[in-house]
Amino acid sequence: MRKIILSTLFILGLSFLFILRPVGIFIPQVSADETEEEKINRLSREIEQYENEIKRLKTEAGTLANQVAQFDAQIRLTSLKIAETEEKIFLLGGRIDQLEGSLSSLTKAFTSRVIKTYKMSRFGEPSFMLLAAKDLNHAVSSYHYLQRIQEADRDLLVRLEKAQVAYIDQKSEQETLQQKLQDQKNVLGIQKTAKASLLAQTKNDEIKYQQLLAQSRSEFEAIQAIIAGKGDETKVGKVNKGERIATIIQGASCNSSGEHLHFIARQGNSTVNPFTYLKPEGNYENCSGSSCGSPDGDLFNPVGSWDWPIRPKIKLSQGYGSTWATRNTWVRQIYSFHNGIDINSDSSSDVLAVEGGTLFRGSYGGSGGCRLRYVRVDHDNTDFDTLYLHINY
Repeated sequence: MRKIILSTLFILGLSFLFILRPVGIFIPQVSADETEEEKINRLSREIEQYENEIKRLKTEAGTLANQVAQFDAQIRLTSLKIAETEEKIFLLGGRIDQLEGSLSSLTKAFTSRVIKTYKMSRFGEPSFMLLAAKDLNHAVSSYHYLQRIQEADRDLLVRLEKAQVAYIDQKSEQETLQQKLQDQKNVLGIQKTAKASLLAQTKNDEIKYQQLLAQSRSEFEAIQAIIAGKGDETKVGKVNKGERIATIIQGASCNSSGEHLHFIARQGNSTVNPFTYLKPEGNYENCSGSSCGSPDGDLFNPVGSWDWPIRPKIKLSQGYGSTWATRNTWVRQIYSFHNGIDINSDSSSDVLAVEGGTLFRGSYGGSGGCRLRYVRVDHDNTDFDTLYLHINY
């Protein structure tokens, strides 16, 4: 009996090592100079510094150098965020490894304890203990020892359940961080592309950059005025759905850096998302993001019944509302909300009426000395009208 008790005490001692072992504690391998936690804290401080630097740059003059500095600061900021997330994933990975080891050890310990407790319970009933014991004190001592063993088993089970919950939570956090890391890397690629695009457009020339801004401001001013009904218009007459009403200007013009149709849908005095009213179209290419077909492009999700104002294949260069361009490029200095969609077609320059109605031809002369031409269709029997800009008639 003494040998059994000593053996049991030895196993119980091992079990208590698992019981007392802290769950989820991971001491990472780090250099003597900086721990992982210290590195994460340092990165957090640097991130805050760059966020403040970007705020400062946005208050300064709108020069090309300033815009490039903003791009550089954004790129550095995103790189720091990536490094911070990677450090968190590394630290969490160590904790998960520790949890896996603890969970495995706790499971083995609990399984072993269940078997041994069962055996002791079977042969350790009070009546058997009383008969087998040398004296009454020895029997009472054995009975109380069995009770302590069973209490330790229950405690071990609780710790095992907590370790399982902690492991599931840590794995979920790891998956969240992995997705965050991928998103941050996508943003970094976008920022680098946007900077490269700006330098390509301006040839890194301040004068060209200021010309680009002036042209965009003039275009935005003219479009806003046309939407407000300030354009000079001439009534043409009735037009049918699908009828040719204009052509897209080929190449750049005084109010556009490249050929495209700026299509606006208006209900009453407010613009609305054209995709809500244009019919579904499968023959298209989305070039509204960092590159054609990139996953960061604006939504192309038409769900209405109107015909398209151009013939397919449709090429989308900017969507409606808050767009990739307004969030990531220099155009955010001019506007933050795109009031229409920019589209083009490789097959035809014809502009078509999306619905039947009354056709008007108009233009507006902005501050830049350029008259922006457009046509407008007042839809029959509704409070809708559609505007077609950057066109000839």
